[in-house]
Formats: sequence, structure tokens, C-alpha cells
Amino acid sequence: MSMISTALLLKTNTVIIRDVVCTGECRHKSDEECAHRTSLVYPYRGVFKRHVGQNDAVAEANQVLFFNAGQGYRISHPIDGGDACLDLSIDEAILQELVPREQMQAGENTIFHRQRRRIDPRAQALVALLRHGLSRNIAESLEGETLALTLVRRSLGERTSHAAGASFGRQKLVDRAKLVLSSDLARRWTLAEIAKDVGVSPVYLTQVFQQVEAIPLYRYQLRLRLARALDLLGQYDDLTMLGLDLGFSSHSHFSASFKQTYGLTPAEFQRSVQLKSKRYAVR
Repeated sequence: MSMISTALLLKTNTVIIRDVVCTGECRHKSDEECAHRTSLVYPYRGVFKRHVGQNDAVAEANQVLFFNAGQGYRISHPIDGGDACLDLSIDEAILQELVPREQMQAGENTIFHRQRRRIDPRAQALVALLRHGLSRNIAESLEGETLALTLVRRSLGERTSHAAGASFGRQKLVDRAKLVLSSDLARRWTLAEIAKDVGVSPVYLTQVFQQVEAIPLYRYQLRLRLARALDLLGQYDDLTMLGLDLGFSSHSHFSASFKQTYGLTPAEFQRSVQLKSKRYAVR
């Protein structure tokens, strides 16, 4: 049985933010659960699968998952290591202001059509800022609320997020490729290795992945690695070692990739969270 621990990071009339960690010891589907409130869940470490009826979704750091109030679901962990997520519950009236109508079902309450959307790097950075800032009592309530609403807007924007659109079979293929990548983030995978694991040709894999996720497979892997770096920045004094542990060829490679994606070097981001520098504002 997987063990779950929850830390309340912020609770106001606008938003409730929790840090949820699961050991992931249960590999098969869990008993059915049901969310009491609609929430947006941002995985920042590890991977799990969410099963809603016949629809499955791989949850990892490039995605936001929508947990609709009253909707049954099951969870499984196809990869060792468990997972950790930031869970945001937004006041219903405010959430209805934020969610585009085409992403909701008609009705009084906010019910999302899809299980997930792919988020952009700025949203990933906001997840890290919220978690690090609130857990260390660096960010005050007003700042936490503001960053949370900014994160939700980015997660739902047509220009800053992406809803995968493909046939059931192609989505399943892409999800299998994501699990391969997530099984060892530091490994320097080759296209042939991934294609062999999912049972298709390298050409077909690259075509389908691009169609479903709207970014190349190699860039998706890079974002997974960098999201893991955001998670680990508070645990490493030696950032060169952090980059090498995540599979980057050198510190300069790691630092350049991080800055191109998030706008700051790893050292700058690390200092900004610790010192509450206003340079970390994400627009």
C-alpha cells in the first residue's frame, strides 16, 4: 500500500495549496478515490498514472492534472520511486473566472473536459517558486496567492499550455514513451532505444510524439530533466554535480539549458528563492 503525506503550505479564502508526497509502493490500480473539491495537481517529482474510466493519463512534471469534484479515479505507479505534487484548490467563483469556457463542461460547477494539459517552462518555474517559497516561509500569503493565480492562468492559456489531441492509440504510444524517459532521467537515451521499448520505428515515434505533444521528443526529455533540477536545487551546493547527475554533459551545458528555459542560471534561481529576490518574478 502506498503511503501519502500531505503538508499544508497555504490556506486562504482564495486558494489552498498542499504539497503531496506518495511513496508509490502500490504498482497496480488503487481502489477508487473521489476528489471533494476540484483541484489542479502539478507533479514535480516522479511519475504516476491516473485512470478515469477507460481513460488513462501519465502524470509527470510537464503536465497539470485536473481532479474534478465528485469524479472517481484510480492511481497506479508503473515506475519505482513514487511521486510528489503541488495541489491547488482555487475558490470556485475565482476558478470560473480563470477557466476558458471551452475547457469546461456546462453547469454551475467547474468540471474540466480533459484530464490534463501540458504546461510550459514558466509554469514549471512557478510551481518551484511556490513550493520552495511557501515551505521555507519566504513567500507571504499575498505573494503565494498571486503566484498561484498566475500559475493557473498559464496552465490554461492556449498560448502557454497544450491539450494533447490524437487518437487513443497514438496517445497510448506517446504515454509509453514518456514512461521510458521518466524511468531514468539521467540516461542519455537514443531514439532507437526508446522506439524499441515502445515497439515502433524511430521515424514513426518522432512523428507521433510531435503530433500529440506539439514539441519534439528530445525537448520533452530536456524539460523533464530541468523540472527535476528545479526540485533538487535546494539540496545541492555543487551545481556542477547536479547537472551531471541529471545527465548533462557539463556544468556549462546544464547552466545554458536552464537559463534558456527559465530565464536564470541555476545559481541565480537558487539564490533568488533563498534570498527572496524580486528577480524571480515570472511574467
